[in-house]
Amino acid sequence: MRLLILDDEKDVCHFAAKLVKKRINEYAPTEDRPFVLGLPTGGTPKKMYDRLVEFYQEGQLSFKHVITFNMDEYVGLPIEHPESYHSYMWQNLFKHVDIDPENVNILDGNAPDLQLECANYEAKMQQLGGVKLYIGGIGPDGHVAFNEPGSSLASLTRVKTLNMDTIRANARFFGDDISKVPTQALTVGVRTVMNAEEVLILVSGAHKAMALRMAVEEGINHMCTASAFQMHPNAIFICDDDSTLELRVKTVKYFKDLMKVHAKIAD
Repeated sequence: MRLLILDDEKDVCHFAAKLVKKRINEYAPTEDRPFVLGLPTGGTPKKMYDRLVEFYQEGQLSFKHVITFNMDEYVGLPIEHPESYHSYMWQNLFKHVDIDPENVNILDGNAPDLQLECANYEAKMQQLGGVKLYIGGIGPDGHVAFNEPGSSLASLTRVKTLNMDTIRANARFFGDDISKVPTQALTVGVRTVMNAEEVLILVSGAHKAMALRMAVEEGINHMCTASAFQMHPNAIFICDDDSTLELRVKTVKYFKDLMKVHAKIAD
């Protein structure tokens, strides 16, 4: 596991975008050999998507032969709803680049058989040879996607009932009306993300500091699902200074001493 500590959220997002661009371009995907990319939603990833769109507009990156799998979607929310993750992804990335709509995979929270939808989603990733790079963020309690505290670290894509902390946190997107927040979601599992060849976790802000400490310095624990990535052979946490406030001084110094080498991975 590598931990890269950058100055602020903008640096985190721009570095992540550079790394995504490098991975896709190095792979040189074709129609018969696409690059499979796992994607998140949220505030921090939006800035990463803004930079990826710029790379596309500058002719430095193409999504023509990229197949994407998003992490999650609400159950029962129409895909055209402004807070659906379908809407988020099309507004912030897909409609601005040259991706083939048929290569976009987002869980359908309105599928007639939600269990089958999850099973098929998981199977499709495997049929394509697995995800090359999965990008995610972590919540203030250390959750990844909708794998909230207590989720199995062996979990695959499934239906997940959301806890009240998550519902309250997401109420801000629904006019601060808790009654409008979906109570269930479809989400990839911890093992789903662990199965990717490479995992990139974005962390920014002081409100994520405790989660980062649990994920990096504490033992592997299902109460902080992001801690599972300590066991991933190729996981990278990219964080800003504010999110390191709860880390030990020695931990911060150790990883900052490695930055001269680690900073080159996106070049």
